[in-house]
Amino acid sequence: MDAPRQRIAIYPLTTRVRVDIDGEVVADTLHALELNEPGYPTRLYLPRADVDMTRLTPSETRTHCPFKGDASYFHVDVDGQRYEDAVWSYEHPLDDVQAIRAHLVFDPRIASANVES
Repeated sequence: MDAPRQRIAIYPLTTRVRVDIDGEVVADTLHALELNEPGYPTRLYLPRADVDMTRLTPSETRTHCPFKGDASYFHVDVDGQRYEDAVWSYEHPLDDVQAIRAHLVFDPRIASANVES
């Protein structure tokens, strides 16, 4: 018998989201997605178009999620400080989560996301 599928819910946010690292804004969007996955904290996925991609450098790190697919990572450079693997993305997400394609997630241990109400 197959294992039950994990239920991931993705919702578009209708508020502004700004992400900063060390006081520097690295993303600012009105088009964030909220992803809820059982057993994990809620994650905010931001469109690449609204992220300062000049601060990101692709990493060699890759991970696999059986519910989302293969994740690739980026380092973030802010004020001469490099944060290793601080951002990830699912370049080719699985069918059930196609909404997160071309979106990035910032590690909340490094970046602060401010959601306006």
